[in-house]
Amino acid sequence: MGSAGIALQDSWSLQQNPAGITGIRRPSLGIAYERHFLDQEISSQLAFLAVPYGKGVFGISTERYGFAEFREQHAGIAYARKFGSTLSLAIGFKFHQLSIAGYGSSTALSAEVGFQFAINEKLTLGSSVVNPSGSKYEGMTMATIPVKLSFGAAYRFSDKVIVATDVIKVLNSSTDTRVGVEYSLIKNFSLRGGISANPFKQYAGFGFLYNHLSVDAAVSSHPTLGYSPQIGLGYEF
Repeated sequence: MGSAGIALQDSWSLQQNPAGITGIRRPSLGIAYERHFLDQEISSQLAFLAVPYGKGVFGISTERYGFAEFREQHAGIAYARKFGSTLSLAIGFKFHQLSIAGYGSSTALSAEVGFQFAINEKLTLGSSVVNPSGSKYEGMTMATIPVKLSFGAAYRFSDKVIVATDVIKVLNSSTDTRVGVEYSLIKNFSLRGGISANPFKQYAGFGFLYNHLSVDAAVSSHPTLGYSPQIGLGYEF
């Protein structure tokens, strides 16, 4: 869906806007893998667990990106809670570790806040702020932890069609706009597609649900660097 998801609600929201995990009702876990530009060395791995507790939902996640000479990884924890039937708020913290061959390694701690607001049964708005304090890696001026502001909307046209759009602003960088659509072709099977503006990328994929197991697969296309396939598996207890 063009990586648009600030206003969507599911367990994968831990990677987009943690306020979205208020949409889950049962403990959920997932893993995902992406091969960047079909390169044999550059990849991303992700794992998460989201557990409803009381009036809120706790989520933990870990992610790793890079290759042998450059490795960035982080572990995060988040808590989201719904207030009434319309408002969801979340706060999270991430521990970052960066390793660069010849330069050593460094760590940092960052925060994230997010919210979602349901205008009605069809339209939901959302926003998140990542690393508002501007945390940095100590001793590594060439590497940064982005300060990112995101705004998004999701509109459900029918039981079969959802459209999502995000505007992403990374401090000291250009603004990115993302648009994605999901179409439920048949029960428990959906087709997805999207685009992003900066850089311009095209996305296509599908999602399949069997009992409590979900399978999501997609590929993105960069005009210069090529294709990046990805796959995710999720399980709801």
